[in-house]
Amino acid sequence: MTLAKPGALEAVPRFRWRGAVAKLRTNKSHSVILGGSVIMLIGSAVVSAFNFGYNVATARVLGPEGFGHASAAVTLLMLVSAITLSFQLVCAKFVARNETPGAKQSVYRMLHRKSWFIGLLLAVSMAAASEPITHYLNLPSRWIVFLLAAGVAFYVPLGARRGRMQGTCSFGSLTGNFVLEAVTRFGGALALMWIGYGVLGAVGAITASVVLAYLLPFSHKRQDADQMGAAFVPASFREGMQAIVFFVGQVIINNVDILLVKHYFSPEMAGLYAAVALVGRVVYFSSWQVVSAMFPIAAGDKTSSENSSVLIVPLLLVVGIAVGAVIVLGTFSHAIVTFVFGGRYTEAEPLLSLYAASTGCYALSVVLMTYEMSRKIANTAWLQMAFSGALVAGISAFHATLQQVIVVQVVLMVLLLATVSFPFFRLRARNAARALREAA
Repeated sequence: MTLAKPGALEAVPRFRWRGAVAKLRTNKSHSVILGGSVIMLIGSAVVSAFNFGYNVATARVLGPEGFGHASAAVTLLMLVSAITLSFQLVCAKFVARNETPGAKQSVYRMLHRKSWFIGLLLAVSMAAASEPITHYLNLPSRWIVFLLAAGVAFYVPLGARRGRMQGTCSFGSLTGNFVLEAVTRFGGALALMWIGYGVLGAVGAITASVVLAYLLPFSHKRQDADQMGAAFVPASFREGMQAIVFFVGQVIINNVDILLVKHYFSPEMAGLYAAVALVGRVVYFSSWQVVSAMFPIAAGDKTSSENSSVLIVPLLLVVGIAVGAVIVLGTFSHAIVTFVFGGRYTEAEPLLSLYAASTGCYALSVVLMTYEMSRKIANTAWLQMAFSGALVAGISAFHATLQQVIVVQVVLMVLLLATVSFPFFRLRARNAARALREAA
């Protein structure tokens, strides 16, 4: 048996740590991720401010009951975002993998055409099912569903456009497009509700913001799709299915609780819960900007799939966002609720930090899952889908109080994080063992 050299056990961890630090300082990929994350986090702060303004305006003008109706409508659009984000992810991944400008443009055009077909199909289906949707969610008018259907037709192709920006690391343009959507939604809601359209005005502003974001993307240089080059990498069916499965699970986890609470609880209680969920959405949206900056870099990295150094910066940023949110919301819950939503929402105070903890655990899981998806076809998308089904079943079984609904989510999100973390811990242990053998 070969014994390790004296001091090898101590030297290997120290060497690996110094190597990791050196990579963080010199690796261009880390610089792009960090720079892109900063740009998108700044944009996220602006978008979050306008989204908060939209929600605060609807919450104060419409009251808990009307706010519950508007939040249910927003959640319906978020469910459709599974398809929108799938097109964005696949487009970003294959635009990043193709090296020539013509090849990038060719991939985009193909996915853009398909996104319009899917968007129109979903819009027609939603309009046809307006009556049962209105009944299940206790909405006051079918026109809410009709307005959303009009927005869906543009929302899916918008994902392809944003995927091109993300895949070329045009984080400024991508962030600007998100800001344009948020500003339009906020301004349109204020104008329409001031005129007297109420819930319909709040929902109509959502549709208008999506249409404008699609029609007025920030400038992006067009390329000749005919000059693809020999190394053209087309988008594959398996990649598309992976993205759809992943984002269907994601939007269910992020949004189905609002729809279930809207169904099981009174309109006023559903409005209180919507206020709590709004905070969680801000935490997750901030974390998602970090993921968006990481994804094209990891997808375009030609090194071994076992090199997870690109993962370090996003994980640290998301941990900071999640921990900071839990601390702030737990300490200043009363001030936040009364300042943002008003005195009619004080019952929501004890739920804020608990919901943020659930969202933080899920955000960390998403960082790990999307990193794996950027490198290969990943089974974690199906795992997440299974947990989304468990979430629906759990809330359907345990919904005596709003707090019980959130506890179900915390338990399941902790289990999901532990499950998706296991392969990465196993990889680090295998790499550490290999380093010890080499040092022996």
